[in-house]
Amino acid sequence: MEILAPCVILDKPQMAENIGAVARAMANFGLSDLRLVNPRDGWPQERAWASASGAEWPLNAARIYDSVEAAVADLHLVYATTARPRELQLPVLTPRVAMAAMLSEVQSGHRAGLLFGGERAGLETADIALSQAVVTLPIDPRFRSLNLAQAVIILAYEWRMTMETGAPAIFRDAPPPADGAAMLGLYEHFERELETAGFFHPPEKKPSMVQNLRSALGRARMSDQEVRTFRGVVTALSRGRGRVLEKLARAKADKPTDR
Repeated sequence: MEILAPCVILDKPQMAENIGAVARAMANFGLSDLRLVNPRDGWPQERAWASASGAEWPLNAARIYDSVEAAVADLHLVYATTARPRELQLPVLTPRVAMAAMLSEVQSGHRAGLLFGGERAGLETADIALSQAVVTLPIDPRFRSLNLAQAVIILAYEWRMTMETGAPAIFRDAPPPADGAAMLGLYEHFERELETAGFFHPPEKKPSMVQNLRSALGRARMSDQEVRTFRGVVTALSRGRGRVLEKLARAKADKPTDR
């Protein structure tokens, strides 16, 4: 059965730009059912489409209501968002807990919605009373003001995370890591050059130093190409050292001897 994502209900939204930003946030995380209750400046408003930055489908299908009661009439579960304590005895949930509970409801075939108040005053107690729980964001108490679209995108993200268990697929397939033989060749090449350079000193510490180097290189999970590149770097550095030694030897040979 197809899961019906929750709708987003904006009660008395004031600014068209904020409505457009909400639509953009919804589209980012797979929500499309936008319901507007008494938008201050009427509907439609061109500035909303401009602010949506191409996320037009929630705006194109937006439904207008004259009351919150009408907007939630077909819903089985409504969560109201507010940062202020109220006298109502409703469960208070974090976004993550709320979206997990909402997913369970919609998986049962129930329709659900997220109710947001207007920019200036938020939700009224009478509107919150139409919900079954309150969702409060764990924001810093020193500054509780949150942009409408910010509040929507946090809940939309948490909704998305109830269905997405991992990060999105990478843009292109990564090459497989090098096998043990390739890595061993790198280790031995690197260690030979370090031995020549006198790095392993004192000699009795060489085993632990080798272990640390191999552990660090192994954690990098290099591809075959990266192993070849790293070995090329080691070769270039060792040849550079040889050229320095040759230059010093020539300079010493050319130096006049004391008579």
